[in-house]
Amino acid sequence: MKLIDNKDIHDPTINLALEEYCVRNLDMGDEMYMLFYINEPSIIIGKHQNAIEEINKEYVDTKGIKVVRRISGGGAVYHDKGNLNFSFMTKYSPEFFHNFEKFTRPVVDTLRSMGVAAELGGRNDITVEGRKISGNAQFTNLKTMFSHGTLLLDSHIEDVVQALNVKIDKIESKGIKSVRSRVANISEFLKEKISVEEFRQKITDNVFKEYDELPVLRLTDEQWEEVMKLSETKYRTWEWNFGRSPEFNIQKVQRFEFGQIDARIFVKDGKIQSIKFFGDFLGYGDSEDVEKIITGTAYRKDALSIALKDTDLRYYFGGITLNDFVKFICT
Repeated sequence: MKLIDNKDIHDPTINLALEEYCVRNLDMGDEMYMLFYINEPSIIIGKHQNAIEEINKEYVDTKGIKVVRRISGGGAVYHDKGNLNFSFMTKYSPEFFHNFEKFTRPVVDTLRSMGVAAELGGRNDITVEGRKISGNAQFTNLKTMFSHGTLLLDSHIEDVVQALNVKIDKIESKGIKSVRSRVANISEFLKEKISVEEFRQKITDNVFKEYDELPVLRLTDEQWEEVMKLSETKYRTWEWNFGRSPEFNIQKVQRFEFGQIDARIFVKDGKIQSIKFFGDFLGYGDSEDVEKIITGTAYRKDALSIALKDTDLRYYFGGITLNDFVKFICT
């Protein structure tokens, strides 16, 4: 077992890129690796999820919370600097895949040694007194694999609740939906508070207790260049984080001073394939003109703003600004 040094980076786009680079490129052989990372406020969504369906977009945008898609399945989780993430990497084995107990056991043992009555609950959660403190997921390319999870030590629970509290009028999607559980911080069950760094050290000491010296893997400059490139070209792109969402139909309804707008939108590959407006709004123009302009546009605020910058929306709907219209469609 070796511990991978992530240089105390808190950027989720880099940490997820590091994790993917390592699982795809390190020589596992008979070796197993462990990686810790602590991310700045972010929502990490599963590979097969619809990003729009999982987040409270308005809250996330206001708070500046990053939304990043990972390569493993499972549901959406909230990260901040009160949350510790761990990842075990090894060569692929059918007996390891979907075997969450094998990879969470060292974490559960550490928690129990700290007086926390942790246990593996359900298929892939760690719970204390029925409350979720850790969610876990796995990835494999049938050659190598990782099993990773979160540990809510002292996260801002209000942000967890609000960021994942989806506010959408009506949505039909083929994406894998998160199952919401009652979450808790590990700190609630501790007699004395500890920092995330101290918590990380306790798990490290337990995992590597049979080693005389901590075996650390530090990537070369060339390897870090590859990690940064992957972060830039994949994990920081709208195409990966939102565009990869499964196709979905969404209905947006809002009443304005000039009347109600009911928008029916079909999104595929992150782009609006079709949109239709209904309502009792007081416009004079044919809203089909706006529908034609929007069709084919990426389902995001900046793209819609550019597409509609020369369109007088008041002529079609009434007294609405471009900003309010785009916010209505995309929030």
